[in-house]
Amino acid sequence: MNELLVIGHPEVMEERRRWLAGLADERRLSEKTVEAYERDTRQFLTFLTAHLAGPPRLCDIRALRPADLRGFLAHRRKGGAGARTLGRGLAGLRSFLRYLERNGLANAAGAGAVRSPKQPKSLPKPLTHREALKVVAADAQLAEEPWIAARNVAVLTLLYGCGLRISEALDLTPGDFAEAATSLRVTGKGGKTRIVPLIAAAAEAVAAYRKLCPYHLAAGEPIFRGARGARLQPAIIQREMQKLRAGLGLPDSATPHALRHSFATHLLAGGGDLRTIQELLGHASLSTTQVYTGVDSARLLEIYDRAHPRA
Repeated sequence: MNELLVIGHPEVMEERRRWLAGLADERRLSEKTVEAYERDTRQFLTFLTAHLAGPPRLCDIRALRPADLRGFLAHRRKGGAGARTLGRGLAGLRSFLRYLERNGLANAAGAGAVRSPKQPKSLPKPLTHREALKVVAADAQLAEEPWIAARNVAVLTLLYGCGLRISEALDLTPGDFAEAATSLRVTGKGGKTRIVPLIAAAAEAVAAYRKLCPYHLAAGEPIFRGARGARLQPAIIQREMQKLRAGLGLPDSATPHALRHSFATHLLAGGGDLRTIQELLGHASLSTTQVYTGVDSARLLEIYDRAHPRA
């Protein structure tokens, strides 16, 4: 720790030392997280030293107001810190103040009144058409067991071909794939259901998996199984995708969720309208779909001009 670099009163520094030790020894936080919290509180105490024209004491910490914390965040933002850095820094300060509050040395209410900086929305990058088709190709799978390779193809094809979340795909049952079915009833976030088209490639991939699967697949149970017959877990598909990334030379952004993102992006690029894509994805808000597909104002105006009867 860089204790000698911190400008603070010894009583504050001792409590800070105990708090950091507790994070590592009792709460088992990672070394990187503890280092980040050490750095954030060091910067805060240095800011307070300049703000108060002297090293802060515990009584100064007790007297902190939300405006003081906002002033620190503004100072860090002016220095180039982004929203994620500021959010983590505020989390570290709240943790330190809660520690002091538990020991009767401060009040953490002021920190709780300060809202965390709004985080930028982060989405996986879509794969190209060629990359997505490689991922769902049967001959690209690396699993040694043929039925497991077929299972992986079926799940990944549902993500890319039908735009499902991985949890939605793994919740499907054999009963959802009635003979000659052309659509799926999917239960998404908040228990909301939607109907999505079942493309032929996805139906064929699921049929190939069912033919090879060594386990009995009852109508009301999950259709996708792990190697020992239990319900397939998302982490297994994520690991399989990681192997595929390495084998096919794809970027780290090629994740299972990126296949759903690619589904939406490729539909839009092919002329699909935003409202339909919203329904297929199960988004509650059209603005979510706009961000999800990377649609800008110019693209929205283009869609409007093409589709609106008064355009």
